[in-house]
Amino acid sequence: MQRLLSGIKPSGDLNIGGYGGALRQYVKLQHEYESYFFVPDLHAITVYQDPVELHQRTRDIAALYIASGINPDKATIFLQSQVPAHVELGWLLETQAHFGELKRMTQFKEKSDGKDTVSSALFTYPVLMAADVLLYQATHVPVGDDQKQHLELTRDVAERFNNRYGRTFTVPEPIIQDIGSRVMGLDDPSKKMSKSNPNKNSCVHMMDTPEDIRKKFSRAVTDSDGQVRHDWEQKPAVSNLIEIYSVFSEEAISVIEKRYEGQGYGTFKKELAEVVIEKLQPIQERFHQIVNSSELDRILMDGAKRASETAGPTLLAAKKAMGLVTF
Repeated sequence: MQRLLSGIKPSGDLNIGGYGGALRQYVKLQHEYESYFFVPDLHAITVYQDPVELHQRTRDIAALYIASGINPDKATIFLQSQVPAHVELGWLLETQAHFGELKRMTQFKEKSDGKDTVSSALFTYPVLMAADVLLYQATHVPVGDDQKQHLELTRDVAERFNNRYGRTFTVPEPIIQDIGSRVMGLDDPSKKMSKSNPNKNSCVHMMDTPEDIRKKFSRAVTDSDGQVRHDWEQKPAVSNLIEIYSVFSEEAISVIEKRYEGQGYGTFKKELAEVVIEKLQPIQERFHQIVNSSELDRILMDGAKRASETAGPTLLAAKKAMGLVTF
């Protein structure tokens, strides 16, 4: 079976974009690949995180993996910081990455723009991302639009290492989904749904109450056309809502368009809210059962052990290939 690796950074409260772009996909892919789903907590600290909040959000993401339907007996769920091989291989790969490559990373430009100082880790973290993937000899990595550039760097670094030292790493292929990979803000369909948006109605969080979800969708921007039709060029706001509906109902866009033909946006937005609520309620219930439980501790400890057993031989092979003394 081919192998897959992916993760969600614990740097804020997860919104439904994280479900559409990642969690929903993970649940399906665990049956098609030998899957490793990790919480990249080391990536979160490239910018300052409140320690108490980081600790809880790390558990939150792991709990959401399970609550959404990832089976820890089938897939390996673990915390990045509990597998030291990530950091060690990250350093080895920094010797292979080029300064110019990292300087061109779009996310570094965005996150450092206008700031007097940024951490060196913010600049080099794409190399740690490469190590995350290459450690597990992953054949496939699910990526959204904003992560394509980082996977390209991973592929370049892997090929460069293999050419210099002999075949050591599998060069991964991307998995890019068409619908739901990039959920946009409810107030502005040109910007990704984000916790950092000061407009609280722009973002639906995974733990929002039914009342809040109904309120946010009722206030979602649309257009003056009145037609529930999927057309990103002419109707981006409505197209975004249709894709959210498709993600949470698992219905084709054409089915949704036909259902609401001639009905206007009021009924459509009300029923969209109910579709999202129906999907989220069992996830929220399971989340609250497990998030601070010893069951989650056991799953994460077991996952770290399994992940280390897979990562260890790759790290050893890389060190030997570079001529480092190993015993």
